[in-house]
This record gives sequence, C-alpha cells and structure tokens, in this order.
Amino acid sequence: SPAAAGRLLVIPMEGSHWLSMKKVLMELSKRGHQIVVIAPDNKILIDSSDVYELKTYPVPLMKENMEEQL
Repeated sequence: SPAAAGRLLVIPMEGSHWLSMKKVLMELSKRGHQIVVIAPDNKILIDSSDVYELKTYPVPLMKENMEEQL
C-alpha cells in the first residue's frame, strides 16, 4: 500500500466536529493506525472507545457547568 499505518494524536472539539471525526478514527483504526485522543475532563460527547486511547486533562470548568452552558 502507498501509506503505512502510523500513530495519530487527535485533539478534537466537542459537537458535530467530533461525531464526524469519530467515524474517520474508526476507519483509520481498522487500517492499523494507533490513535490517542486528548480531551478535557469535562467532555460531553467525546467518549472512550476500543479503537483509540482516550487521555483527559483537568480544566477549571466542571462538566455540569459545561452542560448548563450548552
């Protein structure tokens, strides 16, 4: 194949951007890529999965406050 599988670091945004990106990540995982997703610990839509490793980092805004804002 013209491209070899590799390692990807993904820093997504919440919302529809993530929902579209998640489908791409599933396909890349099927093709042998190792994927790490980095997200804030107050994430709402970004969830863990078998196709990528999820790492979170602390932010001052709590998840409950974030949900109220949305």
